[in-house]
Amino acid sequence: MSDLILYTNPMSRGRIARWALEEVGARYEVRVMNYADSMKGDDYLSINPMGKVPALQHNGSVITECAAICAYLGDAFPDAGLAPAAADRADYYRWLFFAAGPVEAAVTNKNAGFIPSDEQGRMFGYGSYDQAIDVLEAAVAKHDYIAGDAFTMADVYVGSQVIWGTQFGTIPQRDAFKAYADRLTSRDAYKRAGELDDALMETNQLA
Repeated sequence: MSDLILYTNPMSRGRIARWALEEVGARYEVRVMNYADSMKGDDYLSINPMGKVPALQHNGSVITECAAICAYLGDAFPDAGLAPAAADRADYYRWLFFAAGPVEAAVTNKNAGFIPSDEQGRMFGYGSYDQAIDVLEAAVAKHDYIAGDAFTMADVYVGSQVIWGTQFGTIPQRDAFKAYADRLTSRDAYKRAGELDDALMETNQLA
């Protein structure tokens, strides 16, 4: 058994974890989980009781949630240079978890047709969808990458939100988002990850 196992489905957020793994250059095993059966089976629920992918198993420990997987891999494979030094992590953590929290909630709620009133917005971490998107736009426009001038694991997660969101219409097409997405999608690791997941989709292994 490999000491690094990715449980995923190519039609899921598992693509984020795959990209992160390709960025660090680690060798890993892939186990494809199907929505209709194995993802809800007892064996996988013992790994992730939520019955969702991705999950990462590394040396016997389990990491779930894409933002956590990205941050974990940045620390677990320091030679890849994808996590800033501890003293330089303010923006790294700030925008990684902003995307995982307020942006994710704002986008999914809007996509589900739930628009909080002004009063409700005071209780929601994202305030309003428009506010969350405006803040995200300003963040990606400030530097070439979300935490400064160098690509980090935060860009894998934040970038995935921007790339998918603008592609599927859950995040508006804006110049700053397009420029940021273009920088990220030109990366070799991003291309490799996409090719591997696209190949899985063509094998007819998925339920």
